Amino acid sequence: MIDLKSVRVGLVLALLSILFGYGIGILFGAAEDSLKDGLKASGEAVLATVYQGDAEALQKVLDKSWAYYKRAHLHAGSLGASAVALILLLSGLAVRPLWKSLTAAMLGAGALGYGVYWFLAALRAPGLGSTSAAKESLDWLAIPASGFCVFGTLLVLGFVVRHLFFRPARI
Repeated sequence: MIDLKSVRVGLVLALLSILFGYGIGILFGAAEDSLKDGLKASGEAVLATVYQGDAEALQKVLDKSWAYYKRAHLHAGSLGASAVALILLLSGLAVRPLWKSLTAAMLGAGALGYGVYWFLAALRAPGLGSTSAAKESLDWLAIPASGFCVFGTLLVLGFVVRHLFFRPARI
């Protein structure tokens, strides 16, 4: 029996992740120049101090920041879609509602969080002078989000293996 009530929080977060990915794609189509100009303005504001006037160093960070926007778009969409699939699979398994809820929430939060992480890294990098510094400043988001994705997937795998190869008792 499909149990969507138990997985509702995770499912909504996963769908929001997909929507976030779509939103970034829409921004690419509708406002690419504005996005790039925003990155450039952020970097130029600290060109003299953070970059010591090195326009080439700034350009490298701007290029990589733009790549991070693309990573945000791709990760949000793909991890969100994967989370939806895993959550729907989970909803039909003989697993206690609490485990379904926790696993689904991990998958949805991980998918959304990891896409947001790349987006924020793109925004922060020009002002910090490095993409490494931007990523490090967001470890608090990246590490739990990626961990939730992996651990949630491992839990679903375990539930599926249990269901397919062992007695499908509720755990």
